[in-house]
Amino acid sequence: MSAALVEGDAPGPERGSATVLAGWTVGVTAARRADELGNLLERRGAKVVHAPAIRIVPLPDDSELLAATRACLTGPLDLAVATTGIGFRGWMEAAEGWGLGDELRERLSAAEVLCRGPKARGAVRAAGLVDAWSPASESSSEVLAHLLEHDLDGKRIAVQLHGEPLPDFIDALLAAGADVVQVPVYRWVPPDDITPLQRMVELVLTGGVDALTFTSAPAVSSLLRIAASAGAEDAVLEALRTRVLPICVGPVTAGPLDRRDVPTVQPGRARIGALVREVCEVLPARAVRLPVAGHALEVRGSAVLVDDTLVPLPPVPMALIKALAKHPGRVVSRAELLRAAPGGGTDEHAVEMAVTRLRAALGDSRCIQTVVKRGYRLAYDPEHALPGPGSADGKYAAT
Repeated sequence: MSAALVEGDAPGPERGSATVLAGWTVGVTAARRADELGNLLERRGAKVVHAPAIRIVPLPDDSELLAATRACLTGPLDLAVATTGIGFRGWMEAAEGWGLGDELRERLSAAEVLCRGPKARGAVRAAGLVDAWSPASESSSEVLAHLLEHDLDGKRIAVQLHGEPLPDFIDALLAAGADVVQVPVYRWVPPDDITPLQRMVELVLTGGVDALTFTSAPAVSSLLRIAASAGAEDAVLEALRTRVLPICVGPVTAGPLDRRDVPTVQPGRARIGALVREVCEVLPARAVRLPVAGHALEVRGSAVLVDDTLVPLPPVPMALIKALAKHPGRVVSRAELLRAAPGGGTDEHAVEMAVTRLRAALGDSRCIQTVVKRGYRLAYDPEHALPGPGSADGKYAAT
């Protein structure tokens, strides 16, 4: 602990305006469109850590997709369900590569094609097919409800999966008497190199990320499997419940966490852009804004905003300012601060050195007051309370 506290002076203040996600670290687990998601977050100031949780099997090489395509061609199809635009297009392209494109298109043109949303509908029409119906909600559950309104006994239905099994959906169709062909148009498998994902698990456990984004349910399951293999699944789930904000692109993606009683944040629409906007709204809302020694102090995930100046901090000083901000104005003992610092320890003198460095980083030594023989406290001025998240009751949301 002593070495950790002393090691590395806090960097000086970074001048200029801070962007909305500056001072926050966001984990990205996506395999597809990860660069796009990461770039959007970085342009808003976030530090991004990428660890692909899954790998997509190339469609032309996928023997399961080939087998499902041939199954669709063994007899007439009464209904077909297109769930994603990219998946449906990939299916048609793979079928063309196998020399089965015309025959598959003929089968689908004779079927009633349902589309889960506008992107799937666009892909169906681009293939020269006619769509019969799609829900306004873009919800698989609404597609299922629509199907179950009809007599499905003996009907042959092709269901394009979107990266993961749909057991509830498929089981309901089978219970209604349908003959279902499941079409796994893009299939997830574990990444070839699991080291980045193992590191992501470690960051979740140690508070190295403030939020974790998921764009598919298999990515959630893959991360939890890696955690379980290290004996840390329960600890990761607890971190996601209490410290690290899980942000999922939609309800299907959030399913594995919902089943484990982990609350998630989801955008109104299952889109990458909407996901980024949601991160920009909910993550800054976890900051604490306090009037301290005549300054507006905002405590973020890995930085402090002093008035309009962003001050990035190393892990130890960051842990100390968070501990002080948890109960603004209250004296926090050296022993408490020692326990709050990464790694813990017994050397309270190291706390004094870390506080000295923290004062220097903040640019005004008056921000942190020494209370002789008791500890330290923020020079909190409640009479000049600041508007905004985390400022009314002194609760510290970003842990």
